[in-house]
Amino acid sequence: MTTILLTGMPGCGKEEFLKAVIELGYDVIRMGDVVRDYARKEGIPGDDRNIGNFAGLERKKHHPAIWAERTLERLTDSNSVIDGVRSYDEVDRFKNSLGTELMVVAVHASPVTRFERLQDRARDDAPGTRAEFDRRDERELRWGLGSLIARADIMLVNEGTLEEFRKDAKKLLETVSSQHETL
Repeated sequence: MTTILLTGMPGCGKEEFLKAVIELGYDVIRMGDVVRDYARKEGIPGDDRNIGNFAGLERKKHHPAIWAERTLERLTDSNSVIDGVRSYDEVDRFKNSLGTELMVVAVHASPVTRFERLQDRARDDAPGTRAEFDRRDERELRWGLGSLIARADIMLVNEGTLEEFRKDAKKLLETVSSQHETL
């Protein structure tokens, strides 16, 4: 079983990476879905600020890797990508449960590129202004996301076209799959 932990700042292209892994037969578990499900059970409104605050409060109330722990409950025995890893505390929790046969993949794009993408996709949780975008980035960085991206096993830079990024993602996944088959 191959497990990839996917990380990156909002708007960097993680969803496009996930499309590539789904095409190759990987299961996808989104940590954000886990957070939203727990928030819904608690009656927390579903906007980005409320969900982010809830996630942070749960980390303080329980421990920094609470969302990794709750995500493990959804993992199957298939090749999987866990999307939305935010800190090395979470990586350590996954490693303790899954062993060392996992890899951290970070997708990176500049803040200017990411803000434009978030505006273009116009999701409900998209920041309305650059100031909101910057506040969201600061929150994510406080959780340890910057350190995790810097220490990722593989970095995919996503500043080109969508087609270029999809090609890079598939090439990476084919390499990972072939390496795993030889182990």
